[in-house]
Amino acid sequence: MQTLVIDHPLVTHKLTALRDTRSETAIFRRLTEELVTLLAYEATREIRVQPITVQTPLGAATGVKLGSPPPLIVPVLRAGIGMLDGMIRLLPMADVGFVGLVRDEESLVASTYADRLPADLTGREAFVLDPMLATGGTLQTVIAMLAERGVTSVTAVTLLAAPEGLKRLEGAFPGPAQAARPVVRVVTAAVDDRLDERGYIYPGLGDAGDRLFGKV
Repeated sequence: MQTLVIDHPLVTHKLTALRDTRSETAIFRRLTEELVTLLAYEATREIRVQPITVQTPLGAATGVKLGSPPPLIVPVLRAGIGMLDGMIRLLPMADVGFVGLVRDEESLVASTYADRLPADLTGREAFVLDPMLATGGTLQTVIAMLAERGVTSVTAVTLLAAPEGLKRLEGAFPGPAQAARPVVRVVTAAVDDRLDERGYIYPGLGDAGDRLFGKV
């Protein structure tokens, strides 16, 4: 597994504002969208392309276009929905699937309640959106679901990560890609200190879903 922490000044600036308890819902949503777009720029660095020649006003120019089949973006419900606009801003041609998981607050085990993914993802590249990589259970489940359906690579885009979650994913998806195992990457704005006793990232930014959509 590969982990990429984006330390660009604009990323750090927006993440700091996200952490601030004074950032109200509207501001939090806008900052999330902007931050995800910045992370998506790095997350798509290895995306598949194919050569193409186009005609300029003065002559022919060689370049590339995004390859096919199109990538698949997978927001993890519900908080991942708040990241979708920032991602499709760079990949408007991508397909979008959804996975819903809920975490038991006592056991910290995530269970799946919604699966809206294509049955066959052979040869596809996938980008999973989940604001917080805490224990790693949710992302491990989603990445495994995608791997079983044949993706060639999975890039998880998160606002924050905890060392415990990264360690879990590294244990579940070690080493380079193999015939039955995709390339797995994590792109995040920061790796925080640890998880607290409730399984929340510390110092973190609180519950991303509640800050995006309110408490329900």
